[in-house]
Amino acid sequence: MWHTFLRNGGARLRVSRPELVLIGITMLWGATFLIIHVAMAHSGPLFFVGIRFVVAGLIGAVVFWRALRGITRHEIAAGAGIGVSIFVGYGLQTVGLQTITASQSAFITALYVPMVPLLQWVLLRRAPGAMTLVGVAFAFAGLVLLAGPDAGLGGLSTGETVTLLSAVACAVEIVLISRFAGTVDARRVTVVQVAVAGLLSLAMMPVAGEQVPGFSWVWLAAGVGLGAASILIQLAMNWAQRSVSATRATVIYAGEPVWGGIIGRLAGERLPGLAILGAVLIVAGVLVSELRPRGPEAGGPPAPGAGEGADREHLEAR
Repeated sequence: MWHTFLRNGGARLRVSRPELVLIGITMLWGATFLIIHVAMAHSGPLFFVGIRFVVAGLIGAVVFWRALRGITRHEIAAGAGIGVSIFVGYGLQTVGLQTITASQSAFITALYVPMVPLLQWVLLRRAPGAMTLVGVAFAFAGLVLLAGPDAGLGGLSTGETVTLLSAVACAVEIVLISRFAGTVDARRVTVVQVAVAGLLSLAMMPVAGEQVPGFSWVWLAAGVGLGAASILIQLAMNWAQRSVSATRATVIYAGEPVWGGIIGRLAGERLPGLAILGAVLIVAGVLVSELRPRGPEAGGPPAPGAGEGADREHLEAR
């Protein structure tokens, strides 16, 4: 495995290939806010999420049809559980984007950053390492600044409330992927989870009173394009989180609004000074979470159980 090492004052910075893949995922995620915002002018949220993930499931089924013949009940159950969390998270976030700004959505959704280590602690009995918590704190503070002063949580509107619930679902998704990644075939589970998310979205349309929109090349192109991206993203997440812990992955995912800001800048938007400072803090959070203090003895290896390394070993042993 290729690694980049940076030694400074007894600390080591290590970025693995799976972590680089997760960074690439955040770049793709950063572009989706603009795409979804445009598509919502031509489609309802459940229809769009449904088309997006059904397309992803069909692509995955065609590509991995040989692997699907060996699917197990455990993999179906794991994929279904992750799929439900994807449906709730993406569905509610898309609903929220109809009535709140992208800045508000980014801030509220970012609450999944501190939620993941807490959920992991409660559900999986894995206490996060000290440096990971420091990195999460840096990243969350950066997300607050990136969102700007108007993204407060006082007096939540309906759009803000559903977006907050989507953040909880995003945290659950990351924890579930981490929980099952070492016990399933990533290809089979990926197909199941995106298919479940898409079918649930379409099935909920009558319940929510949402109608099938008139044909538009905008929602078609956006849905198919994001569907293809979704299958690649979910497959990459399942593969990468076999060796990248949930808390470390979460800090990397926190870079999503940074890339969203870059995409927005290319589209004509300008980041204010506080937002730029927030982006710097997010990057700092990623770096801090990677620092591994040495053990009690000078020059010795990290102490057992120190930081996120012990969490990674526990994940790989499952």
